[in-house]
Amino acid sequence: MDLQLTAKTALVTGATAGIGLEIARALALEGARVIITGRERAKLDSAIAAVRTSGGGEISGVLADAASPEGAAIIAEAAPSVDILVNNLGIYESKAFGDITDSDWSHLFEVNVMSGVRLSRAYLPGMLERNWGRIVFISSESGLAIPQDMIHYATTKTAQLSVSRGLAQLTRGTNVTVNSVLPGPTRSEGIETFLRSQASDPSAPIKQIEAEFFATARSASILQRMVEAEEVANLVAYLASPRSSATNGAALRAEGGLVNTIA
Repeated sequence: MDLQLTAKTALVTGATAGIGLEIARALALEGARVIITGRERAKLDSAIAAVRTSGGGEISGVLADAASPEGAAIIAEAAPSVDILVNNLGIYESKAFGDITDSDWSHLFEVNVMSGVRLSRAYLPGMLERNWGRIVFISSESGLAIPQDMIHYATTKTAQLSVSRGLAQLTRGTNVTVNSVLPGPTRSEGIETFLRSQASDPSAPIKQIEAEFFATARSASILQRMVEAEEVANLVAYLASPRSSATNGAALRAEGGLVNTIA
């Protein structure tokens, strides 16, 4: 299916690895002009090269920290107008509630929530003026199914759902849409370290550790495996396209059936 993204300009934050990189790749392969952000030049250049090697066309990078006001300003100056904004930047950690400091709470909100707030504030007015645009927040199933060991992370992901829905209501009667995507546990950079930190035997083979994780920590999962980053990217690419025109204000899941509700 042609997603009709040729000549569209897309900005993807936190796209030097994992889900963000696969989103950038998917959009570039569909013909979009892709801009990615990252904090390290070497990782940024490597991601750009990886997309080009895959056959992606126009892709460039902005060296900036999208989680800071200064970084958001740099990004908005480097790319003053975009058709598609994917707020993918995010971090997570496992920590007992009593050990989560005020600084931890503030840091996760700055990275996971405020990065998307600032860039949406920069780009939504232009989208409304041109009467076309797509904003996608990469949230998480943890925003609905709150894990006990990641309450601060989950809270930021719930907040993203609220921001996304609220912004969608500002697009009433236009061809601009704002949606969120909720991945489940996804195979990406750093996930093996996280899984080993949760395992009863951290030295066991990673396949055994992954099976244990889903049997215990994420037993509600129907998929019973890690989601692949490309699987999330496929959904995001559709939401970013003109073909998703009737989908607005939605929270779409790519979490393998982990959330045990139908609404």
